[in-house]
Amino acid sequence: MDTSGTLAGIVCREFGPELWPQLETLFGKNGACGGCWCWWWRLAGVERWDDVKGEVAHERLCHAVQTGMVHGILAFDGETPVGWCSFEPRTSLPRLERSPRFKGRPAEGVWFVGCFFIQRGWRRRGLAELLLGHAIGVMEREGARAVEAVPTATHGRPQADAFLFTGTYGMFERLGFHTTMDTRGRTTVMRREFVPGVQCKATGSQ
Repeated sequence: MDTSGTLAGIVCREFGPELWPQLETLFGKNGACGGCWCWWWRLAGVERWDDVKGEVAHERLCHAVQTGMVHGILAFDGETPVGWCSFEPRTSLPRLERSPRFKGRPAEGVWFVGCFFIQRGWRRRGLAELLLGHAIGVMEREGARAVEAVPTATHGRPQADAFLFTGTYGMFERLGFHTTMDTRGRTTVMRREFVPGVQCKATGSQ
């Protein structure tokens, strides 16, 4: 995907505690989407989402950031944060380990791309794909042997932004992910594996 025109000047930075104020700014008073504060995949099994979303999730994410437990890529237009991609080792995301989609799937060395949040004026311009490209490079550097995701299949039809927080099939396919099937032949997870000793070339990077 050629994003050189629409994304000229965008800079992607690997997330660290020093960028927490910029992430808060991007997420705004609604905590990205409905008070999620990027905590959906981290929810423990004994908890109810309605009891966590909002300020509780905000406080938890802040603590996780300050202790170095949050991985991500932030995109900037000048000094303004305009996009976010979150990714973590799969074993650090309790909700995934309870999901039927991942039952019986080995998790050792596998990372997961959890979500994207793009500022409204930058949506549908290829920014999420650019972020994903940078994220792939970081995960490979961190020793991931594979990356998985659960994007939305749009089949070329427009979808509400709220349903696209995990990305789209087409975007992941363009960056080397393939679909995996369950025993009934239904697509459940998209996956990209890294070849030891061969550095990937993420086509969404710049």
